[in-house]
Amino acid sequence: MGAHWVYILASQRNGTLYIGVTRDLPKRMHEHRTGLHGGFTAQYGVKRLVFAEPHDTAVGAIQREKNLKHWPRQWKIALIEKDNPEWRDLYGELAGGLGS
Repeated sequence: MGAHWVYILASQRNGTLYIGVTRDLPKRMHEHRTGLHGGFTAQYGVKRLVFAEPHDTAVGAIQREKNLKHWPRQWKIALIEKDNPEWRDLYGELAGGLGS
């Protein structure tokens, strides 16, 4: 069974944040980056992957996503900056190791 992912996208450093969950992170990132489905991320230009966390189960990933969405903004920023203080786009770093 493959990993399920909880991820955070940002429009820019300390900009608009989007939290999502998916089983296929490369596919979902492509959808966000191309605006394939429109919606929030397309409207606000939220395309930079700044946080990605694997989970063994869909239930665990969905629960983590729900929890993060209720966190205060500063907690979300601290979570991102713990491992990614420069807010670099992690997609390029992770893409090679994220088989679909």
